[in-house]
Amino acid sequence: MLYPYKGKEPKIDPTAFIGDNVVITGDVTIGEGSSIFYNTVIRGDVSSTIIGKKVNIQDLCCLHQSPAHPLIIEDEASIGHQVTLHSCHIKKGALIGMASIVLDGAEIGEGAFIGAGSLVTQGKVIPPNTLAFGRPAKVVRELNEEDKKDMQRILNEYYEKGQYYKSVQKK
Repeated sequence: MLYPYKGKEPKIDPTAFIGDNVVITGDVTIGEGSSIFYNTVIRGDVSSTIIGKKVNIQDLCCLHQSPAHPLIIEDEASIGHQVTLHSCHIKKGALIGMASIVLDGAEIGEGAFIGAGSLVTQGKVIPPNTLAFGRPAKVVRELNEEDKKDMQRILNEYYEKGQYYKSVQKK
């Protein structure tokens, strides 16, 4: 379901997959080849939400913002099931694990991995190519090649799933 909000309407690339029961309102931009999976809510009724290319937002996510603080998700990021993102910046290729929360002003570095169930507090900066975990999230180590391969596998699988579901989606 797409809703305008005070003159702003969602802008969704035609190659993006939007699953059933997804709600998108207001100032939201979704890039080429991205996938928004089932029962996710993306509200652009406070500030803008910008989602890049080939991003996957998995089931049951909640994306929102604070005044004058957009939510930005760069290309090829993976956002796990039940994640809440609020006025943060997720850099290219990062992965946010299931049931994590990332708060206002937090920045997740390029290729970083946030472990499942983590809480990234307001203004926290997670460096590129690191694994952060916990409540509050703390960097525990640099990512290794196996981690990076697994993150790429997840990205590719969700891209393929999104494109498949788009091809069979009832209009």
